Amino acid sequence: IRDSIKAVKKHKYIYLMMLPVVLYYLLFHFGPMYGMIIAFKDYSVGKGIMGSPWVGAENFKMFFQSYYFWRLLKNTLAINVLNILIGFPFPVIFALLLNELRNDRFKKSIQTFTYLPHFISVTVLCGMILDFFSTKGVINDMLSVLGIERIPFFTLPEWFRPIYIGTDIWSGFGWGSIIYLAALAGVDVSLYEAATIDGAGRFKKMIHVTIPGIMPTVVIMFILKFGHMMSLGAQKILLLYNPKIYETADVISTFVYRQGLAGAQYSYTTAVDMFSAVINVILLVSINQISRRVSETSLW
Repeated sequence: IRDSIKAVKKHKYIYLMMLPVVLYYLLFHFGPMYGMIIAFKDYSVGKGIMGSPWVGAENFKMFFQSYYFWRLLKNTLAINVLNILIGFPFPVIFALLLNELRNDRFKKSIQTFTYLPHFISVTVLCGMILDFFSTKGVINDMLSVLGIERIPFFTLPEWFRPIYIGTDIWSGFGWGSIIYLAALAGVDVSLYEAATIDGAGRFKKMIHVTIPGIMPTVVIMFILKFGHMMSLGAQKILLLYNPKIYETADVISTFVYRQGLAGAQYSYTTAVDMFSAVINVILLVSINQISRRVSETSLW
């Protein structure tokens, strides 16, 4: 204990810098977990959390037996799986290609242009998407020039996922590549020199030196991505979807918002959210264990 106190006193300014982060997680992440017990109660605002009667697993049963369960599960998994299969490789590939550029000025220009979409507000971004894909928007104007009939994108359920995933990739791949560019900077230069001596060209260096060098980072990012398989940000979907496309657009997070805040079904939606959180934890632990056995790279 004395050694710990001495260490705190010695590095007090470092601990002081860490304090706001610790307080943030305690107040906004760990503190609210107390309220999760309303998933097992028939919560009433008037009676409060402790005064509301216990109902056990009734809220979970209600969700599993509801019409919405399979639709929400299917939509959430479909969008996340497609995002991983199509969207996850984009930042990696972009970082590898960017690393091969020799003109620093051109390289920095490309980086700047690809980073910019990340800083556009989600509300503004969704407004742009709705305008571009409207029946009188730019996309339909281009289709019209090509002789293709105008498509009412946001009234056809089958178009929601391609639009959502495509715009997600466009707005995020540049920013997502930063961590891989940082990993590329850490690859041992002597390995490239050895590969050059062995007669390897730029492509072979990328395959045999660059990619193996950043693979631990790629695996860690994949594990983190996979651990959010049952989570999907509600804001963008809420701004893009409408009742006509609920069939493919309605996911767990939007259902929780709609039923919980708008419908005041607090206990029910807390149970729904807890279900997705538990599945995420199970998936995260499972993929981490598999990764540790296969590649010896893991979060813990």
